[in-house]
Amino acid sequence: MHGNEPTGLLAVQSLLKKQNGRALPRSLSVFIGNVEAARYNRRFLDGQPDFNRIWKAGDSPANLMAGKIVAEMRRRDVFASIDIHNTSGINPHHALTPRVENSFFHLATLFSRTVIFYGKPEGTKSAALADICPSVTIECGRPGHSYNVEHAREFLEACLHLDHFPSEPVRERDIELFHAVAIVKLPKEVSFSFGECEEDICFRDDLDRLNFRRLPAGTLIASVKPSCAQCLEVRDQEGNDITAEYFTRVDGEILLAKETIPTLLTLREEAVRQDCLCYFMDDYDYFKHAPPGREAD
Repeated sequence: MHGNEPTGLLAVQSLLKKQNGRALPRSLSVFIGNVEAARYNRRFLDGQPDFNRIWKAGDSPANLMAGKIVAEMRRRDVFASIDIHNTSGINPHHALTPRVENSFFHLATLFSRTVIFYGKPEGTKSAALADICPSVTIECGRPGHSYNVEHAREFLEACLHLDHFPSEPVRERDIELFHAVAIVKLPKEVSFSFGECEEDICFRDDLDRLNFRRLPAGTLIASVKPSCAQCLEVRDQEGNDITAEYFTRVDGEILLAKETIPTLLTLREEAVRQDCLCYFMDDYDYFKHAPPGREAD
């Protein structure tokens, strides 16, 4: 999907090379996303859409292309949908699912017991394919590490050998489930950097090491200039501004106002500008919401 996240392509190449001409256990449809951006090792180029936000109704060429692909996958009656990504910051390998359903969890936990349920952002491929089949997004760490490719390939191999998804629920000990509840962005006019700097906001230089850590209220996030009135913006799944719920400002420092768990924190400026600074998560007790043998709504 993103031109600077090559692990998916490399994993598929590795899978096919390992087959050495032998037939696959089941059919495989491969979509290679933003080839033009890949040429320049960028998420997407100026003037391009984010290829993982185009999978919704729209009349742009990208939306129309995505719609045709979804229609074709429906015609093929696909068994599962897998979207392979890299992260720009330090994160454990994890899976994301747009549905709280057993089949989606069984697919996700084949890759990792760490799973995030998300409702937003809209327009992702996993959400678009969810009406057709179990679908997940897998996050394979930062590019350039052979283990990430190997892990993704092993996951693809496991999926190709699946005959069906078990009807019984995923066992509680086999899944650590989070719910993405908020997205953190910076206004376009705000300048920023990491470590000591002269920008409007200076984030701590180990920011991405906070990913998937349960951070207490009072955790330092950044220092900020007095002139920067609104340096960070937090919105919930419905788009409401909940910045004051998560951040407080004390003596030129931005601190967490409540305990939270971040994911996808990054030290890459382009990633922040093109997507976001991070998401905030809560624990999601699936087994409280859905007793054994039932699926949560």
